[in-house]
Amino acid sequence: MKIDAVDFYYLSMPEVTTEADGSQDALLVRVSSGAHQGWGECEASPLTSIAAFVSPISHGACRPVADSVLGQRIDEVADIGRIAALVERHSMDLLQAAHTWSGIEIALWDLLGKARGQPVWRLLGYQRAAKKLPYASMLCGEDPDETFARVKQASARGFRAVKVGWGPIGQGSAAVDREHFMAARSALGPDGQLMVDAGQVWREDVASAALRLPALQAAQVLWLEEPFLANAFCAYSALAQRSPQVRLAGGEGAHNALLAESLIEFGRVGFVQIDCGRVGGIGPAKRVADYAAERSVTYVNHTFTSHLALSASLQPYAGLLEHRICEYPAAPKSLARDITTNHLTLDPSGELSVPDAPGLGIDINLGALQQYRVDVEILLNGRRLFKSPNG
Repeated sequence: MKIDAVDFYYLSMPEVTTEADGSQDALLVRVSSGAHQGWGECEASPLTSIAAFVSPISHGACRPVADSVLGQRIDEVADIGRIAALVERHSMDLLQAAHTWSGIEIALWDLLGKARGQPVWRLLGYQRAAKKLPYASMLCGEDPDETFARVKQASARGFRAVKVGWGPIGQGSAAVDREHFMAARSALGPDGQLMVDAGQVWREDVASAALRLPALQAAQVLWLEEPFLANAFCAYSALAQRSPQVRLAGGEGAHNALLAESLIEFGRVGFVQIDCGRVGGIGPAKRVADYAAERSVTYVNHTFTSHLALSASLQPYAGLLEHRICEYPAAPKSLARDITTNHLTLDPSGELSVPDAPGLGIDINLGALQQYRVDVEILLNGRRLFKSPNG
């Protein structure tokens, strides 16, 4: 098989706000090879990701991603890694390339799995896929009462774990943050797993983050996520030494495996969270999962959008039996729900099964997406570089 076409679908809610909700728009990727198709999703700005695929060459190390992808053979798993190396080499100075390639890479795994009649996790070498414990991933409310209500609702839906964050966290006093943490714990109950996402709010300010540690401990929080910038390894390490009870989590900002491995090695995180739509796809995410497991660090998926992205995010650690917790987009915008015809749902015990159908096991609902489509045409000196697909 060879890669005949790569199509991008830019989708958006009618109104996009400054809310820290990544489900307000999406970039779907369809890769075609003869009669076979695979689907992926980029986790990045849709328009700039499309541009990285078609932008004219600037020099030998700044070429469009398309130059390394179109026409390539895709007959076995090794071909995905081979094409990834081409993208890294030819587009190393095109910083958006990693995000663009991530969606394509996911689609290639989906395509290859469908062609072989096997789920992606089996192509990765796992003999079976273990159930995961999903946590409801949601934003904090504007005040503690709203945070309480959101967590209470998630608990009523069967979630045994919840993560709250962003919003007011870190924007005011440590006392206000404590009220949100305790409200979430009260709503979840004493036995549920509670996590907090700070959204990089303290950048490199270890002292401000440390002020929250007593409240986090009082609320029995499992981890504090992204207190600092994604590559602030020294800050992570410093806070980790001061926080033996509440472990640190991070990694969603890594756009290659080396950045994630450095966060483990030098940042001393206890949980590493990888987004397949950013890190370069499923292959690099599997590399990080193996690296984390060897160092007794818990691997966790990162996803806040569609169930296509959710399935992709589960594949790299599907067979790691001791790494059970997984992020689950609990309150996505309608766009993210409508992307697929099938969804991954919690079973009566509050657990989640990784799909065992060929590829990612997820079907795209193109008909339902017409209302969200953003038509894009990119022209250069009158020459068309890109136009949104018709079908």
